[in-house]
Amino acid sequence: MFQLPYREERDGFWGAHTSTINWCEEDYNITHYCAEFVNTLTNLMFLYLGFVGIRNCLKYSEPPIFILAYVGYTVVGIGSMAFHATLKYEMQLADELPMIYTVCIMGVATFSYKRSRLFSAGVAALFIFIGWAITAYYLNSKDPVFHQVAYALMTCWIVYTGIYDMQYRLRPALEKRNPADYQRIMKQMWQCAFAGQGLFLFGFFIWNMDNIFCHSLKAARNRILLPWAIVLEGHGWWHIFTGLGGYYFITWRLWLHRCLDGDEKQFRLQWPSIFTSVPQVVPRSARDASSNGAPSYAEVTKKAQ
Repeated sequence: MFQLPYREERDGFWGAHTSTINWCEEDYNITHYCAEFVNTLTNLMFLYLGFVGIRNCLKYSEPPIFILAYVGYTVVGIGSMAFHATLKYEMQLADELPMIYTVCIMGVATFSYKRSRLFSAGVAALFIFIGWAITAYYLNSKDPVFHQVAYALMTCWIVYTGIYDMQYRLRPALEKRNPADYQRIMKQMWQCAFAGQGLFLFGFFIWNMDNIFCHSLKAARNRILLPWAIVLEGHGWWHIFTGLGGYYFITWRLWLHRCLDGDEKQFRLQWPSIFTSVPQVVPRSARDASSNGAPSYAEVTKKAQ
């Protein structure tokens, strides 16, 4: 079988690691220039999906808060690449702190929806304070468990607030104004919410297995060698699945905003397959609109002009 050995010398371009965490991928085992090659490369998922989200937001004039959310999501990927490539403490912060800030952005999008300017400013100030407080404590304690717990609690808080909005604010309004199509829309929205949570939780499971069975995984990788051993890099899979889950979360909230605004007749959640594609909020085409009697995005725009 085609097999390539790992590097025997584990010297690295960036020197000894200064981060408070070091993962199961062995340092500089593939290249002299990158501490954790697989963990670095798998963050390209964030860059690609972040680009897709930003492009769609700009193209379809989505609320600026979602552009900021996709930018934050992309910055997480860039920071994570820098962290795993160097294993330096400063780059670790560039990975971990944007995770908190991106969740704070989603918190502003969630709790300021359809509120007054004063209330929205208060929400923004609250999440700025939360982000600052977490940053200050984390910089002082340097405890990665604190960061992980804070991130998990904030994510659960905002996700399940969104689920409440979907079930108790959107469902009755959608059923009233669009009885012919509301069940299909709600089903697809629930699928998106569950898919995002499922991907994230599966990535979390692999992340834990990678930590628990690290010694055995290292031994197995050194037996089967490259390129096959890459599939046993659990933290890399964590990046892929949580990257997908994070993208689903932002896109789901964007689609929820569109539907709460009553725009489901002009826009749709484009998601041909849950296994081979990712969801995107896009304008309805003329064919889509004619199927349910709704005007197309082009028609609405032309009429407005």
